[in-house]
Amino acid sequence: MRTFWANGYESTSTRDLCEALGLDRSSVYNAFTNKRELFKRALTRYMAATTADQLRILDDHELPAIERIRALFAKILQTEAENRRDGYGLGCLTVNTTMELAGRDPEIALMLDRDTEYRVVNLSAVIGSGQRDGSIGSSRDPAELARFVNAVIAGIRVAAQGGAADATLEAIAATAMDALA
Repeated sequence: MRTFWANGYESTSTRDLCEALGLDRSSVYNAFTNKRELFKRALTRYMAATTADQLRILDDHELPAIERIRALFAKILQTEAENRRDGYGLGCLTVNTTMELAGRDPEIALMLDRDTEYRVVNLSAVIGSGQRDGSIGSSRDPAELARFVNAVIAGIRVAAQGGAADATLEAIAATAMDALA
């Protein structure tokens, strides 16, 4: 998964996968059929883990809704800081895959769309809760705001890949929080 995440699907060679897995070429193909099937499994694993981490934050009902969104941004910023290499972030495997493959691989696009929709539905619920409890002042539709927050998160990931400084990423997240207030 980290090999695909770091290199992208197209730039990950079979040799890269063999090295990452500690297997020879025939063992990789016996276990996973082909590179694409291994990639789909890695992407599925990444989406499940990443979405579960985000949902743990969003489901923390001890915090007001706005603080759950703030905590989500803090987690994204922390992950980007931890995954820097030579000043550049790895971004997000789902965002990277969206840019690389979604426009030309309908099956991958469907996987990504389902994951995005699941996250947006959960974000929307938290935002709606925040509107009801007054911690989120924007009167825009919760689903629209959820898509906005999701797009900002993707933008943070892309900016990190481009080498944006931590302070820049923090300012992006702060601006999004201001838009919710």
